[in-house]
Amino acid sequence: MLLPPMQPVPLAMVPEGLIPHIISAAGAGFPSPSQDWQEDAICLIELLRLDRAASFVFRISGNSMIEAGIYDDDVVVVDRDTRPVEGHIVIAIVDGGFVCRQLARRQGGMMLEARNRHLHYEPTSAEGVEIWGVVRSSVRDFRR
Repeated sequence: MLLPPMQPVPLAMVPEGLIPHIISAAGAGFPSPSQDWQEDAICLIELLRLDRAASFVFRISGNSMIEAGIYDDDVVVVDRDTRPVEGHIVIAIVDGGFVCRQLARRQGGMMLEARNRHLHYEPTSAEGVEIWGVVRSSVRDFRR
């Protein structure tokens, strides 16, 4: 199932019984002498906390957040029950559509700011904008 871009998907739609597991660690530097030691498998549903009623997933569309480490076609996990504060990456409803932005304090007020200096996006005042949820984690498919 491919997620639609910038639309919330309830995690309850994850097929029952689908429990992907991480079965080993892979070093990103030199091989570890403890590599032969295996820890119990890690459940991705539990690791990403996808079993919560307030958790949703979005597929990101666009490159406005690449300096925050979020790229086009990444999947983000969004919590609706987390209080957004300055510095959080959020999903907000702006002009009737979902956008991914970072909350920043500017000139005494909260703003929604893009994180790509090569694209020109004017910051949007967070006042009167619905902050839909707070991004908790992201997943990237490196084959794209």
